[in-house]
Amino acid sequence: MTDSGEADVSAESLPEWPVALRGVTESVVTTLGPNDRWNVAALGLHAPDGADATVESDEPRSAAPVTATTWGNTRTRRNFHREGGGVVQFVSDPRTFVESAVTIREEAEPVLPEAHAWVEIEAEQVASGESEGTRWERWELHPVETAVTEQTVPTINRGFGAVIEATVAASRLEVPAYDTDVLLARLRHLADVVDRCGGHPERAAFATLDEATGWRDRLSADVADDVPQFDEARR
Repeated sequence: MTDSGEADVSAESLPEWPVALRGVTESVVTTLGPNDRWNVAALGLHAPDGADATVESDEPRSAAPVTATTWGNTRTRRNFHREGGGVVQFVSDPRTFVESAVTIREEAEPVLPEAHAWVEIEAEQVASGESEGTRWERWELHPVETAVTEQTVPTINRGFGAVIEATVAASRLEVPAYDTDVLLARLRHLADVVDRCGGHPERAAFATLDEATGWRDRLSADVADDVPQFDEARR
């Protein structure tokens, strides 16, 4: 990867994103912390309104940048301010998403072994505010260098989707703006989807989610007994 501080690169010469983005694409971002370790976190990428940000498309491209929003005083937010960017990565292992969303994972290198593609980005804060007592900041993400390291044949697994939704629900349990009972009901439903439709990676990911968030402890005993358990998946 290039050192983005070495040269003044014009916007016209910057590379494009290596994959098609639409709506909100879930990704993982690594940012360099003050301990010289790369913090791993989940990051939702908001594609420009009205157009996909894609490398291969016959549709008109949007000139607007991809954006992301950080909520609260996270390591990603602090490292964006300190370093001015990071490395966005596209992965398909649900265990990586859970580790990124609800645990503290740090690496010696910026690119994860399980990444299919990565994008070194410059992050520019363009807006900020507060919602229900939680500070948010919106960032424009500008690609500096990109690479596709592995190509896979896409498959659809409802268990994988359920894990991603569960990480979002679990991360909101401590946010006053969200109804705890609604989130717990959602997590119970998503655990059932993983039990019926997920494979070993999805079950192991959900077991990590259980341990890291302790959401099951909020359930009454009679309800908790009916929720599938995934402890064996981590063995």
